[in-house]
Amino acid sequence: MTRRRFAAAAGLVLASSVRGMAETQQERAKRVIDKCLDALGGDAFRQMPGHLQIGSAYSFYNDEISGLSPAKIYTKYLEPGQPFREVQCQLLGKNDEEKVILTATEGWDITYRGAEAVPADRLERFRENLLTDIFYILRARMDEPDNSWFSRGADVVENQPVEIVDFFDADRRSVTVWIHSSTWLPVRQLVKRWDPQIKDRRDEITRFTKFADAGNGVMWPHTVWRERDGEKTFQLFADSAKVGVYPDSMFKLPPGVKMVEKKRAVEKKKK
Repeated sequence: MTRRRFAAAAGLVLASSVRGMAETQQERAKRVIDKCLDALGGDAFRQMPGHLQIGSAYSFYNDEISGLSPAKIYTKYLEPGQPFREVQCQLLGKNDEEKVILTATEGWDITYRGAEAVPADRLERFRENLLTDIFYILRARMDEPDNSWFSRGADVVENQPVEIVDFFDADRRSVTVWIHSSTWLPVRQLVKRWDPQIKDRRDEITRFTKFADAGNGVMWPHTVWRERDGEKTFQLFADSAKVGVYPDSMFKLPPGVKMVEKKRAVEKKKK
């Protein structure tokens, strides 16, 4: 970071701090979130029916790549009044050899062998990731009762001038979000999750970069990086992201698909 850029960033932080002296934490958070919503597309973002991301998805284990696949990720937003307002369909492989369907109540992994139910822990992880995703929160959870926002003020983080805001919901989930002070787009979020295996909380940080217009003025990140306790766990590099409308059938099991028995159940029967 050059001296000139650092000075400019520091000036933004100082100006924000002076202005923030006349605001409460809640008022400042509301102002920042309102600007963030406008930057993401305003009403077009809040009313977005769905979107498609096409690119490459990487998974990691012990900070080393454990999986790589071309990916098409379809997301459909549901009408208000439902506890989970998003369903997802992932097409993986060069020729879409694998299809993963994730909803609030069920998940399916479909290959040439047939359809296998997604394990319960993976489905629960999808739900928790959804409820703590800043884009889902801004798109679908803003009107929920007992949600609250608090500002931590301005700072320079990873060479970026940011406003830091905490989100809390009625079930004691919390998300810390870093919002760029110039673009007003979210660049990072932190979720502390309880891990029953180690009986402690783990830090999950997600970074968002390379925003572009996905249609109708909606801005969407093309690169997503996720890490847990400092180790990479997932990366998505999207070549394109487009707002779209997708049929309900895409997020349901195809008619007549063969059902595959779970591997664990089969092994148990053999014993």
